[in-house]
Amino acid sequence: MTGKDLPLRTRWPHLAVQACKVLRVLIACLFLVVPALFAGARADDGANGEWLPLATFCHASTALPTSARDHELPGGFFCGGSPEGYQHGSLWLLGGVRSVSGGGRTPVLMVHSSRFDLLVGFRYADGAIVWQDVHSGNFSGHWRLGGQIGFEAPLRDARLTGVVMRFDRLASAEVLRIRLVRSEVSDLQTIALASLIGAALMMLVIGAVYNFTLGLAVRRTFPVLQGLWSATMALWGAIWSQLHLFVVPGMAGTLSSQVGTMLASTMLMLTALSLISAIEPADMPRWLRRLGLGLALLVGGLGVPLGLMRSGAIDLVANIEGGLIIAMVAVIIACLAVAWRRGSSAARVFAGAWLVPLLVMSLSGFFNLGDVLWGGGPQMLVLLSAAWQTVWLSLAATRRFMLLRQERDQAVAAEAIAHEQARRDPLTGLSNRRGFIERIAPLLEANTGGKNSAVALFLLDIDSFKAINDAYGHDAGDAVLIAVARRLQRWDSPVQVVGRLGGEEFAILVAGMGRFAAHSFAESVRQALAACDHGFGGASVTVSIGMVMAGPGDTFATLYRAADVALYAAKHQGRNRVVMAHTTTIEPDAPLVQVQAQAEHS
Repeated sequence: MTGKDLPLRTRWPHLAVQACKVLRVLIACLFLVVPALFAGARADDGANGEWLPLATFCHASTALPTSARDHELPGGFFCGGSPEGYQHGSLWLLGGVRSVSGGGRTPVLMVHSSRFDLLVGFRYADGAIVWQDVHSGNFSGHWRLGGQIGFEAPLRDARLTGVVMRFDRLASAEVLRIRLVRSEVSDLQTIALASLIGAALMMLVIGAVYNFTLGLAVRRTFPVLQGLWSATMALWGAIWSQLHLFVVPGMAGTLSSQVGTMLASTMLMLTALSLISAIEPADMPRWLRRLGLGLALLVGGLGVPLGLMRSGAIDLVANIEGGLIIAMVAVIIACLAVAWRRGSSAARVFAGAWLVPLLVMSLSGFFNLGDVLWGGGPQMLVLLSAAWQTVWLSLAATRRFMLLRQERDQAVAAEAIAHEQARRDPLTGLSNRRGFIERIAPLLEANTGGKNSAVALFLLDIDSFKAINDAYGHDAGDAVLIAVARRLQRWDSPVQVVGRLGGEEFAILVAGMGRFAAHSFAESVRQALAACDHGFGGASVTVSIGMVMAGPGDTFATLYRAADVALYAAKHQGRNRVVMAHTTTIEPDAPLVQVQAQAEHS
């Protein structure tokens, strides 16, 4: 029987074998990450480019331009303080030679995309300004992996002296992340970042498919939620890295940023829900479970308006969301701690799985990680830690279900042994009466259907067995039974079934022999048993055999009754002989004397 032949609820242990194949792919993907890290480090010469803080630029705020391609610079820039009044208009940033000095002759200005339209102008010593823009989600050739937009300064005879940028409808200047890299380094960084992102997304997608399949098979909530988490994380990673623009280029810009924010909140919500569903209710206080569920739903729900906002109180809503996330993480840690103390194995697995993601989130809250991994920043670290979590949980789930499968196989084997023992005679090892009847049932059914009209039943009884027990003891009697059983065992096969029906009585049912062949077979059995040396001073142990040929419709009961009559006749005629009877010659209610006479006559 294969896994497909089993009912859905009992098929899940077969997933463990398939899970091993999945893990090979996951581990292979994991090995892709390390070479990519080294390649990226060499490509960047040990640096991520020159990061340009907001204080590097002078700033000005103006009303929105009448045209997206309005390149007229404002009248006055302020080179100190913080910009204000730009949320419903445009923020201008102006940088001098210092802002472009670290990029060589052809620097690339990398800006992390957000909810704004962007105009960039490179200023040259001859007074010319070369403009480039991203407007209404049209990234054109400025698209870069890792949620970035790249603007490469054209190579001209005149020296590059500065850069000017205009951000339309910018929600907060504090979220701006701008860096300057050399052109050749930018290309190599893109390759390294693509390797990391591709490996992480592949692991997440495989993890999602694996968990969905597992949840369907075992009908548990946790694998389904974990699969949703992996799928959401993979979708968020594709949108953050802007890989989705290969498929849906119209999502570039604001729409991608909004969807990414909502997916991030959904992902955090699923994190808490999956953990709470994995821990048994008895291992966690009810109030702590309800608090975790409430915070998770609030985080997921608040992510929708936060994702739709482009201005206004976006900073306030973001701070509230951040506070809820911190509270939710604290509750998750509390749940893990309490469940761990109560001996929950799921808590230990989750603690290992979430160690790296929680550490990344904690570090991003206290340190500026925007300049790591070639501008990928904390988002790239979160994506890699999510891939780690997927591998960890997949390993844990596979190990758990492999153990469950082993337990199931052991239980099935023990059940089979118990089933077999219930149908075996403990002394001789032959089939007992119950086992014998079950084994001969198919042969009798075939005979009833006319497919095999030659079926014979032999009843064997050891002659003077009581005298052996009285003279030599019951141990000697048991030795005789065992010796007879071993000799009879030679004839046991699918078409020759041997069994011990009780006491000193044995039975053989043979299919495929006619009357003459069956009688000859019975004689050979009788002679072989009489030739055995049981160590009684040369005295032989003989058997009497009663045999009957089965007719259409005969059952074991009718055959046994007829063979028993024939066996009685063999005893009456002097033992150590074969007497044949037939069920058609014996009336069901015939007197015993008449039955004996018919058997002796036959």
